[in-house]
Amino acid sequence: MSLTDPEKTPDERTSRRSLFTRRRSMAAAAVLLGGTLGLTACAGHAGNHADKAASSSPVASASASSPSSPASASPSATPASSAPTADGTPSAATQARQDANAAANASAAKITISPHTGSTGAPLTGGAKVTVAHGTLTSVTMTSKATGRTVAGTISAGGTRWTPNGSLARATQYRISAAATDATGRTTTANATFATVSTAGTFVGYFTPEDGSTVGVGMPVSINFDKAIAGNDRAAVQKGISVESSSGQRVVGHWFSATRLDLRPQQYWLPGSHVSLSLNLNGVEGAPNVYGVQHKTVAFDVGRSQVSTVDAATHMMTVVRDGKVINTIPISAGAPDHITYDGQMVISEKDQTTRMNGATVGLVNSDGKGEYDIPDVPHAMRLTTSGTFIHGNYWADKGIFGKANTSHGCIGMSDTKGGKDPNTPAAWFYNHSLIGDVVVVKNSTDKTVQPDNGLNGWNMSWSQWVAGSALS
Repeated sequence: MSLTDPEKTPDERTSRRSLFTRRRSMAAAAVLLGGTLGLTACAGHAGNHADKAASSSPVASASASSPSSPASASPSATPASSAPTADGTPSAATQARQDANAAANASAAKITISPHTGSTGAPLTGGAKVTVAHGTLTSVTMTSKATGRTVAGTISAGGTRWTPNGSLARATQYRISAAATDATGRTTTANATFATVSTAGTFVGYFTPEDGSTVGVGMPVSINFDKAIAGNDRAAVQKGISVESSSGQRVVGHWFSATRLDLRPQQYWLPGSHVSLSLNLNGVEGAPNVYGVQHKTVAFDVGRSQVSTVDAATHMMTVVRDGKVINTIPISAGAPDHITYDGQMVISEKDQTTRMNGATVGLVNSDGKGEYDIPDVPHAMRLTTSGTFIHGNYWADKGIFGKANTSHGCIGMSDTKGGKDPNTPAAWFYNHSLIGDVVVVKNSTDKTVQPDNGLNGWNMSWSQWVAGSALS
């Protein structure tokens, strides 16, 4: 019925309006009371939910229907187990519900980082790794805390394992951060910070040739230790080092000093061989209270056979590859007062250009300056540690090559300044040589090069070589 029903008299309409107004006021009061109680109970929307709040809330029931039964009299008046504690922290029941919800939504993937956080003395190789169970690694970042430098690493094909690509540095703190997802796409993360072994009390071996390189047939494996290996510990250290070749050649080590161990077969490597070097030195004692930390395997390939013979008397070099002469190059060897060593010498370094100063090898004038100082010697290949090279020469008269020995002990070939011309004899030899190729000098009046002067152990008989092994 409309409030202005034309069928009713004015008095009736007034009476009904007053009744409606009273009822509306009572309803408003009830709604207000229900709304107030509702806000106390759940802070929800009033409207049609007011009655529900009143009927379901012990507080509303007590206030509206039984003034003589206050809320405090009902044990269910306020869910005390859900109320915050005095200091505002969640109650035990609330915390339990939150924990249960978190557990229900947690990723099934479980990340494990090694070494664990806080570890010290972690090994340099083989110790750092990240694995995941029931999931797949999506990212792993490893950084040095001191420098911020990132350590390169690789996640396995299946996505369950990550390892660094190379060795770690000693006495260094690292941080690893990893993330993974489970089958439903839920993500989990993990972090760890650890430190590697200190330099005190440990030793490492620096080796050549490089991992993955291709070398000439004369290239030995040479290991230089950063600390002296005690005589009675050399057998254990050498036992932890193995060199194996696909050629099946027997490889024996020879100690040149307390810090250097070279390994080679009796004859040059067979061309095309694949050679692996394993360093299993982690925990091996090298001296009193000094232990190895390496656990590493590297490999290299042997290329074609190339042996070049320099005849100091005829001033010519013959290059033989796989048994066939491929070139003959005019050279100039050491002058009578600086004679070139005789013997088998292995190319150990190659530089497009390098500086050569006589002062670095003791060849000085009366003023103390080097007898020579050439900043841009082209196509330089080192043959000895003491400074013998075979290299290009652009400063000498071209007529000396093949005619006279004029150098300070090196073997020179004709070249151009800067070594830019690929057609010079020096450029040809440089471009056709590998580290590990052999250069044999004969008919020199000087002594044979010492086996430890460079990578030149081939100048030692096999019986002498084997005698220098700690395992013989």
